[in-house]
Amino acid sequence: MFIIEIILWLGIGLIAHSYLVYPKMMQFFSRYRKINDIVYTEDFPSITIIIPAHNEEKVIGQKLETLLKSSFPLTQIQLLIGADNCQDQTAEIIQSYQGQFPDVRLIEFSERQGKINIVNRLVKEAKHEIIIMTDANVLLEESTLMELVKHFKNPKIGLVDTRMEHFGLKESGISMAENGYISNEVQTKSAEGKIWGAMMGPFGGCFAFRKACFEPIPTHFLVDDFYLNMLILRKGFHCINEQKARVFEDVSNESWIEFKRKIRISAGNFQNLSVFWPMLFRFDGISYAFFSHKFLRWILPFFMAYILISTAFLSDQLAYGVIHVLFLIPLTLYIPDYLGKKINVHVKWLRYIVHFTSMNIALFLGFFKFLGGVKSSIWEPTKRLQ
Repeated sequence: MFIIEIILWLGIGLIAHSYLVYPKMMQFFSRYRKINDIVYTEDFPSITIIIPAHNEEKVIGQKLETLLKSSFPLTQIQLLIGADNCQDQTAEIIQSYQGQFPDVRLIEFSERQGKINIVNRLVKEAKHEIIIMTDANVLLEESTLMELVKHFKNPKIGLVDTRMEHFGLKESGISMAENGYISNEVQTKSAEGKIWGAMMGPFGGCFAFRKACFEPIPTHFLVDDFYLNMLILRKGFHCINEQKARVFEDVSNESWIEFKRKIRISAGNFQNLSVFWPMLFRFDGISYAFFSHKFLRWILPFFMAYILISTAFLSDQLAYGVIHVLFLIPLTLYIPDYLGKKINVHVKWLRYIVHFTSMNIALFLGFFKFLGGVKSSIWEPTKRLQ
């Protein structure tokens, strides 16, 4: 029983460290630090922007408009768009904009490739050292490209992430809870970049990296952005988050759609862990960030399952009985949350707890999806502008 109790309290402590202690520590120690002092103020280098697109007719026109309005000179932009077996008007919309970009190429694929195959192909076609990878539905501000590219004057910088903000938030679904989680993640990742140059993964919708740091992403991997981030850190470059480089994305409001997406991402997380686990044993800032911010969160569902089971055996002691109930309650909150939705009553704190619980169930299921073997990285994008 003593060993069971030791492991139980260790699990509780590690959960608290990952979600409470570590983020607060990062924000505290980074509050007076600058992200990077060596930046371009003029004579910016030329860049390549790559956009993988599959059935994006609802958003691709607006995306291209934001690029046209950018303060970054169009004459210094190579634009590569991969149309992945689009069955709608995506390609036609892109073609209608081709005359407005000095250097643009649309590459159409008659058979579905998946995002990673598209990215691997487009990076090969890139003329320039600095590459911006961005999703079709992510909108940019006028200054976004300038804010990203300026950091690459520093030869140590390998990747720069944007600040993701969401629109289309609704009380009726999961979008507000997801937005709250992402907002906290932005702050933690920004702090990691300031302290160690070791941000733990861009948000994927829009980020910049050096072509020299790139290696082809395994075609069956599900989370390409984190793979690139860790690859770049392993090569000895820094990964940072630029808060002034704002981008905007419509967030999913459907709980079931978001749950399936998180299962896929979770399986991808364990794929990345299978490659980069040696970085946990560097015993430096990178390994500490990887352990605290990612590894602990990925194994959290197993801690929670252990805590539920062990406290059930120890429930004859009041303290453990209380802990058992506290860990059990979140699993019962789906019912009042569901009933509240039916009568249009939305309790914010309740929705956040349900969202957190769903994330961890998705992580648990994603682990078994990973164990079963992931043979393809092809998936259907989340519905746009819901």
